[in-house]
Amino acid sequence: MKAGKLNEKGLAHILMALLFIAWGFDYVPAKWALELLTPSCLMFFKFAVGALFVILIRLVLKKKGFIRKKDIPVFIVCALVGQIGYFECEYNAMNLMPVALITIVLAFTPTVSIIIERILYKRHANGKIYIGIAGCLVGIALVVGADLSILTQGRGAGYLLAFGAVLCWNIYNFITAGLKGYDSLTLSMNQLICASLMLIPSAVYSMPATSEFSPLVVFGILWIGIVDSGLGYLIIVYGLKKLGPTTNAVYSNFQPVTAAFFGALLLGETITWLQIIGGIIVIAAGFIVIWEKGKIDASYADRNETNHDEVEEKEEN
Repeated sequence: MKAGKLNEKGLAHILMALLFIAWGFDYVPAKWALELLTPSCLMFFKFAVGALFVILIRLVLKKKGFIRKKDIPVFIVCALVGQIGYFECEYNAMNLMPVALITIVLAFTPTVSIIIERILYKRHANGKIYIGIAGCLVGIALVVGADLSILTQGRGAGYLLAFGAVLCWNIYNFITAGLKGYDSLTLSMNQLICASLMLIPSAVYSMPATSEFSPLVVFGILWIGIVDSGLGYLIIVYGLKKLGPTTNAVYSNFQPVTAAFFGALLLGETITWLQIIGGIIVIAAGFIVIWEKGKIDASYADRNETNHDEVEEKEEN
């Protein structure tokens, strides 16, 4: 049983790593698509294509079950914070402050997750985890090329929106991790359908003519819909179930590293030695956090299993 759990966790780690490599590429097709589409329209296509992709997988696998009526409000909240809220905050923050600074603010996601775990679940992080998170922040600052002058370029509303994205992602992670009785496919499908339905009015209002869709825009929509949204949320939900919200949040800190790599590879952007050093720091510090968090979660799981066995033994006696 324990070996099976370890194998599932190992698979979750591999999938999360691959996902954030893919998400590092996402801003390239997103940039192509946003030359024609508004952010709301792109988000609609993103979640609608993702929902169709997940529905097709369910049909092929002949999965049954859909949604319990009592959980409809929960799925609506998940879609509002994890899909619409997060990206609305992030996209609008881009209009008010440098992208580099937004990336650094978003790197506080694991820190907020640890605080939530401590308050709600009384789980304490050790010193190595805090050192690892601090290392991630320093590394990300080097990767995005931030300096002290950048701190004066963002207005108050921009900071609030960026931190709003951090809160949205954490709320989504903890609510999704707490939903029981659904497999990853069903959870992802329900959330993506809810997000798509809520975005229909704004998408219809800003939808360009069909003749304006170029091959690059279509490619951008399909990539973001299938890889970023469809496969992406499947992996995120699976990772939440197997690894927990905090470990999942740590993987998001790898995205600036992969984004810088694809920017250099595909868009001719320059990578400096300072950015390379920053990337190494982010990856090393992230692994420290993931390793230490895994040990803490394992000790909690073992303790709960021992307590459960003791209760069953008392009941039998």
